[in-house]
Amino acid sequence: MENENKVEVAQNELVKNETPVAAENSENKVASETRNDRQDRNNGPRGRNDRNFSRGGKRNFRRRPEVKEYEERVVFINRVCKVVKGGKRLKFSALVVIGNGKGKFGFAMGKSAEVPDAIKKAVDRSKRNITTIHLVKAGTIAHEVVGKFGGTQVFLKPAPEGTGVIAGGPVRAVLELAGVKNVYSKVYGSRTSINVIRATHNALSLLKDYRTVQLLRGLAVEEGGKENVK
Repeated sequence: MENENKVEVAQNELVKNETPVAAENSENKVASETRNDRQDRNNGPRGRNDRNFSRGGKRNFRRRPEVKEYEERVVFINRVCKVVKGGKRLKFSALVVIGNGKGKFGFAMGKSAEVPDAIKKAVDRSKRNITTIHLVKAGTIAHEVVGKFGGTQVFLKPAPEGTGVIAGGPVRAVLELAGVKNVYSKVYGSRTSINVIRATHNALSLLKDYRTVQLLRGLAVEEGGKENVK
């Protein structure tokens, strides 16, 4: 009798375990365990949800956009040819002006067999020859000035606010990149691009600020009035 009672209890437990409720509970438990395992795997050191890793498991850092210190402008590109014993050697020369629009600018020429390489050389040389100028209110120059180089003369004159840069070609490139917003200009003599830029550079380098003029006149800064600068 005892054995028969044990057999009946075991059969009842099997029936309870085979009920739909128990089966559903067991399935939910397995599903939750597999889901947790999947989340742990995805959130692990090399999981899909880790932003620092790509699908291949490699480190994936987002690069920040590079901010250029100077703006570049190509003024003139010339094709030059050198005749040698074996034939002709063709190269390109590039004239580039750079500036930050806040009073700093530079220019240079670069030569190479390819145009991009020539431009890159010119930009690198320009960064080594930076000139700083002094600007007054309305983004103009302090006084009239004439720059000379070879057979070229460049005349610059201050202009009121709203006038803009009254210049063309190489002179405009230098003035805009230097940060001058209102100015009159006129070119006399040779119009060769490199000579015009050198004459413009000479004119801008002759500019004198308020304090320098006061010192040259032997006056204190306070005696001459307020400085008209930004």
